[in-house]
Amino acid sequence: ETANFGLKVIEADAPITVADLAGYDIIQCSADDDRNLALEPLLRGTEARLAGTLEYTLATRLDINAAEQGRNWPRRLVRNLRLRLRHRKRLRFLAEMDSLQANGYPALGLCSHYDPGCLLYLDNRMTPRLFATKDDMAARRDHLLSDAPLRLMFSGRLEAMKGAQDLIPVARMLRKKDVPFSLDIFGTGSLESRIAADIARYDLAGQVTLHEPVDFESELVPHMRWNADVFLCCHRQADPSCSYIEAMACGLTVAGFDNEMWAALREASRGGAVAPMGNHAALAERVAQMHRNRAGTAQTCEQALDFARGHGFEELSARRMASCPDCRRLREDLSSPSC
Repeated sequence: ETANFGLKVIEADAPITVADLAGYDIIQCSADDDRNLALEPLLRGTEARLAGTLEYTLATRLDINAAEQGRNWPRRLVRNLRLRLRHRKRLRFLAEMDSLQANGYPALGLCSHYDPGCLLYLDNRMTPRLFATKDDMAARRDHLLSDAPLRLMFSGRLEAMKGAQDLIPVARMLRKKDVPFSLDIFGTGSLESRIAADIARYDLAGQVTLHEPVDFESELVPHMRWNADVFLCCHRQADPSCSYIEAMACGLTVAGFDNEMWAALREASRGGAVAPMGNHAALAERVAQMHRNRAGTAQTCEQALDFARGHGFEELSARRMASCPDCRRLREDLSSPSC
């Protein structure tokens, strides 16, 4: 089938000119890409409708910088100043848009000031065939009610911004609480060797396994659907990680710190539990409560899946296309008395 739109590809390092923007009906720009912020004066002169997207708020960027710089406070201070100055440009950029789409609840809070009709979307890769089935959920419920060890997992970059440094401390707390559990960690990153060393150092090899990265559809999704109960998410900043919805779509409940994203998503979905930021003992206690209340945990897994069903990739794509400014204008025209 022939697509009814055109697409022009510009080299990543090539400067964008007024001529590049001419003749288009819709121009969609990511406000997260700092290179796009230089387009503001060019966009003002175009007749196209402007659609913007945003994922990271200033608070999230500052949190990420804190995680990445650690104790290097001079570099952290300089970087924070640059982030704040760039944030002013980002706000002016958002103000130019005819419509906005926000990836995640923190971005929605900001974008709604500029576009009250801003679309919330929760980015993920889950198509209908990847979602947990009734049989998957029945098998998980049977496992939970059998009092077998609680199956925890984490997948993602093994970096400080993803809270990977917190996984082993939480596992140690769980063992201290005599919670029967296993923890599978999938991913790679700068903290990989440290995690591997700590597994050996604290004699956790019988309960914690560090895996190489695996293919998403053929290996990671089946593992989540068939061999896990809880997604242990120690993110210390509020990026709208696709891991949340992808885990929930596989039927997992989520246990994580109360960053702005997970706290809001948990409130909307009732699909997991939150603990105070950075508090390993508190997060381990939330998981311990899941162990003690197995029937309740099975129900929370169902709630997580029910919520995720409304946010799959195909539904998400359709809503995003319908939210484009020209589509909005068309809907407004069709609903007017003169039509």
